[in-house]
Amino acid sequence: MYVPADFVLAERDSCHDLIRAHGFALLATADDAGLPVATHLPLVLDPARGPNGTLIGHVARANPQAAALDGRLALAVFQGPHTYISPMWYGTPKTSVPTWNYVAVHAYGVPRPVADPAAVRALLARMVRDFEPEGAAGWRMEDADPGFIERMARGVSAFEMPIDRLEGKAKLSQNRPTADRPRIIAALGQSGDPLAVAVADLMAAGERER
Repeated sequence: MYVPADFVLAERDSCHDLIRAHGFALLATADDAGLPVATHLPLVLDPARGPNGTLIGHVARANPQAAALDGRLALAVFQGPHTYISPMWYGTPKTSVPTWNYVAVHAYGVPRPVADPAAVRALLARMVRDFEPEGAAGWRMEDADPGFIERMARGVSAFEMPIDRLEGKAKLSQNRPTADRPRIIAALGQSGDPLAVAVADLMAAGERER
């Protein structure tokens, strides 16, 4: 990922926070011919396993990418909030161009398959606990029909991916003049677009830390 110095999100904890908040990822690998293959899927972060944490997930056993999740380098892309930025929000709109603000994390690693049936069920239960909304009415895998769960589990290829390298980018107008940033934050905050408002909140938090 191209990350100019102004936009580096270097802290491991900050990258982990984005992964946890935006766990629906794009997992990219190469097939036997070297062509890119990608799957959109949820991934859960275990931050305590390895220096950069470990991702866990699964794909359908019928997914051709399943064969690549065993010894080949993979890239998991986590996309946070993003939005268009108009030059009209700058102090110099006639000598500026549009751009896009966003946050993203790239996690690189070599997936390894999880084959033991008990380990697969434990992995799936962990994912449910992470993503299922909290509350008394929440769905629990332990409460489902065991035979049904066993049949469903046989249909997935589960894996773990120790993260070898993390790249984080937060492009939030840090390179703009100080006077521009409050105007951008105000315009995004008033837009009514949830993604734009989320970017405005990130920008405002960054301004408070300056």
